[in-house]
Amino acid sequence: MFPPPSPSPLNATAPWKTLEAYAALINLPTLAALHAAEPDRTARWMVRVGGLAVDFSKTHLTAQLQALLESLATAENLPAQRQGLFRGDILNVTEKRAVLHTALRAPFGPDPEGLSGGIGPEVKALHARMKTVIDAVHTGAWRGATGQPITDILHIGIGGSDLGPRLVVKALHPAHARNAGAPSSPRVHFVANIDAAEITRALAVCNPATTLVVVVSKTFTTLETLCNAEAARAWLRNALGPEALARHVLVVSSAAPEKLSAWGLTPESVFPLADSVGGRFSLWSAVGLSIGFALGWNTFATLLRGAAQMDAHFANAPMEKNLPILLGLVGIWYRNFQGTSCHVIAPYTERLRDLPRYVQQLEMESNGKSVTREGHPVTYATAPAVFGECGTVGQHGFHQWLHQGTASATVDFIGLDDDPLNPPDRHRALNQNLEAQAEALAFGDNDPDPAKANPGNRPSVTLTLERLDAETLGILLALYEHKVFVQGAIWRINSFDQGGVELGKRLARAKASFPLRKEPCEAEAFLDGVAKGT
Repeated sequence: MFPPPSPSPLNATAPWKTLEAYAALINLPTLAALHAAEPDRTARWMVRVGGLAVDFSKTHLTAQLQALLESLATAENLPAQRQGLFRGDILNVTEKRAVLHTALRAPFGPDPEGLSGGIGPEVKALHARMKTVIDAVHTGAWRGATGQPITDILHIGIGGSDLGPRLVVKALHPAHARNAGAPSSPRVHFVANIDAAEITRALAVCNPATTLVVVVSKTFTTLETLCNAEAARAWLRNALGPEALARHVLVVSSAAPEKLSAWGLTPESVFPLADSVGGRFSLWSAVGLSIGFALGWNTFATLLRGAAQMDAHFANAPMEKNLPILLGLVGIWYRNFQGTSCHVIAPYTERLRDLPRYVQQLEMESNGKSVTREGHPVTYATAPAVFGECGTVGQHGFHQWLHQGTASATVDFIGLDDDPLNPPDRHRALNQNLEAQAEALAFGDNDPDPAKANPGNRPSVTLTLERLDAETLGILLALYEHKVFVQGAIWRINSFDQGGVELGKRLARAKASFPLRKEPCEAEAFLDGVAKGT
């Protein structure tokens, strides 16, 4: 599982000290010098997995630096920790849980009966249940209490129970192929904020007789989710009566059945969410029901297939060509040895507008830690601050800071080779802007006017998808998951708990002025406001 606790802090080990000495050299080549000395640098530092190509040429990677970083990874027993992930070891040591999100897509991988944490039968049974209900909604076989088919899905969650499905649906919905025989796909509305504005907007455009509510809460205690769920339940009950809830509510949770009994739901209405699957890694589970409702089972299965393709690559590719390891090590180089404190996600497609928020939670909630797995204070930097925006919108926001600011950041540019949903001239303009931004950061400009000069030598990685479909999106999202694992393993932290989140939730719950089981958020008054359009 983990290497035995080292007598030395990470930043006192020999590989770390060697990297510090390398970073202190005064003659390290600039990005411009690296490209001048290596005409084929782009091809040399390009790694492909399926429909994803990742270009590291605009980082300071050299064969020597790569070898030093790999020595650090080896010394921290990364290969064995990686094996433990796929074997189902107890990696979440504070909560004494295995980490099994990769097992959720193992049935769609190259070895369906291979490493899957020992839960293969449970996963296949879950997939069968999901497919049945998704197909029933798509074909119109699932009817509401009044006999009408479902036209709208109201997905209620927050954090990992919201960001993943929201990202996937918005990214893929324009391109999805509807299942044969489905009159149409239901519209999906996402509600996360406890601010009533979000659920008010959603309920105002939905008909309770044709709406299916999907409530996602692992523990069924999350304040924001319960508040919104109670409001939606009251909305349904007022319009259709309490007996209608079984046809209009599904719950995804690991909570005990008695906790859900007050909702009047049958066991068929509840989908399990295993303790071994953290919220920010959960879109591959029943949390992804709304993805299936929006896009069809086949699209959801293809998403899993793409993620499984990246899993197989991460498990088997040699370290020097292993995408998650390379991406993780490059991040460690800049965070720990070059002093960068920010990481920017810049997707050059409007369809990935939610990707920065998704990666922000994935990285900062997983690796925003200041103690080791053994509970000792860390004495080095861990996760950077992550933010971002779509290109070209971000260029008119924070790119000034990227190019000429006094702080430095790393950037992931994400682009598409092909986008049939965008006119060719628009798509070409997006890619031209992406390339120009990466070049400007790397090579700068020696304008004689100091106010216009750009220093350059600022790193970025370019990730290019052949197309934005379910398979390539699955590959991309699994890449970011495994990058987080690589960095947490090397930093000696637990990437799978979130104690800093729990404290605030406990304090907020203690301050709550309403009992959670008696119509929080004053649901009746709230619904009167919805009816009046206020």
